[in-house]
Amino acid sequence: MLYHNLPLLHVFHAVVACGSFQGAAEQLKLPRSSVSKKVRQLEDLVGQPLLMRSTRQLHITDVGQDLVTQTQHLSDVLSNMGQVIEATQGQVRGSVKLSASVLMGQRFVLPLLHDLQSRFPEVVLDLNLDDDNVDLLANRVDIAIRVGHLPDSTLIARQLGQKKWGWFASPEYLAARGEPENPQALTHHNCLVFTNRRVTMNHWPFKDQHGDTYTVEVSGSVTTDNSRALVDMASAGLGIVMVDPLFIRHELQQGALVPILTQWQHPDTSPIHLLCLGQRSRAAQAVWQFLLERLDF
Repeated sequence: MLYHNLPLLHVFHAVVACGSFQGAAEQLKLPRSSVSKKVRQLEDLVGQPLLMRSTRQLHITDVGQDLVTQTQHLSDVLSNMGQVIEATQGQVRGSVKLSASVLMGQRFVLPLLHDLQSRFPEVVLDLNLDDDNVDLLANRVDIAIRVGHLPDSTLIARQLGQKKWGWFASPEYLAARGEPENPQALTHHNCLVFTNRRVTMNHWPFKDQHGDTYTVEVSGSVTTDNSRALVDMASAGLGIVMVDPLFIRHELQQGALVPILTQWQHPDTSPIHLLCLGQRSRAAQAVWQFLLERLDF
């Protein structure tokens, strides 16, 4: 079809405007041989010489001049399209939907937003913070941060770190209720439990100094499906919480929470991954790379 030959026409216009194959090649950032070849292809299509070549100069033929005159607007369209593409490629722009748990997003993503916006001012971030892992495809999520092993091998994933757990309470709670001496003593304490439609984390596992593991079923006056609320309640003295110490660095530094049962360890760890479904826009790719560089677990 004729529109397939528009690039040939664009090159021909550049040669005429520059007065040489070399000038057109430099303007179009193409090899000189490619410019010459495209002009010959256009001449074959028209069936007439468009340029008369001499050692030092190019002369446009009457047919060539008619072609320039009749197709000037088409060449302008191609030139303008090139400018738009170049501008788009030069500036990353678009919307990117990022999904993470509430505590993960607050502690690790929010502190990066200022630098992210400074680097990519034309990127709009749609930040979905939810402790119930949303379906990436159904919710049109571009990038997600997820804890745990990946059931779907079609996901593109990069491991960022490992999630661990420990047990913590506020000094006020421990002053009022006493510190549990061993995991079994938790049955007499108010334990703050995370629960949602998929899981209830009321069985807390422990590993002792000999490597033996066992589980204690805990309960308390409050359960929640919000990890941020869980930490806030523990900091307010409402009970004991099981959480990754990395996620409560601020509370630990401020003394709002302190570790307990430090002679025992949580036997499990879970990988933390950066995920996407596959093909990414330039904006999503830019955010993906930024997060790989900056997230630190």
